[in-house]
Order: sequence, then structure tokens, then C-alpha cells
Amino acid sequence: MHFGQAAALGVLRSVMAQAGLRGPVSSAKFAVVRLTNDQILENATGVGAPPSTWPRGELAVDLLHKGVHAFTTGAVADALAARNGPGPGRRHAAIRPGRHSDAGPLPRRK
Repeated sequence: MHFGQAAALGVLRSVMAQAGLRGPVSSAKFAVVRLTNDQILENATGVGAPPSTWPRGELAVDLLHKGVHAFTTGAVADALAARNGPGPGRRHAAIRPGRHSDAGPLPRRK
């Protein structure tokens, strides 16, 4: 189950990178998804207990492992996605650099 989750969610991180969500902030967001998915499946199947009941050392090891997985997966996904240039999100952001509340959609290509 552990490796299957990692593989399935690795695809999600790849989709994030292809869309332009790259870098350490995106990897941190992915780490939250990875931890959440793991806890939902473990608790729903009855093979795990809520993290608040774990010994602190065990919790620290789990967080470390999931963090290493998230940032390693992110680095690989980002490097592979960079071969295709910036994703649509980055191209959209490049039109008007900075933060804007009135940014519209990208113009359609003909």
C-alpha cells in the first residue's frame, strides 16, 4: 500500500509540475497531500491510528520520510517538466508579473 500510494501520488506531482506548479513551495503543498492521503487510507482501512496517538519519535520519522519523498519527487518532476519549458500557469503569470486580482484567462491560440 505504501509504494502504491507513492507511485499514484507521484503522478499528481508530475501533473502539478507540468501545469507550472514547481519548486519547493509546490513540493511542500504536495507533502501535505501525501500525508493526508496516507492518513485517510490507513485510518479508513483500520491499519493505522490517528497521528495524535502516535509516539513522538514514530511521528517524527513518518513526517521525515514523507517530506523526503515529497521533495525528492518534486525535484524529479520539476526537472522533467522543465524540459518542456514553463507550464501554462507560468506563461499566464509572465503576461503581467506581480500579484493582480483582475488577471483574466490567456488568449486563445488560433
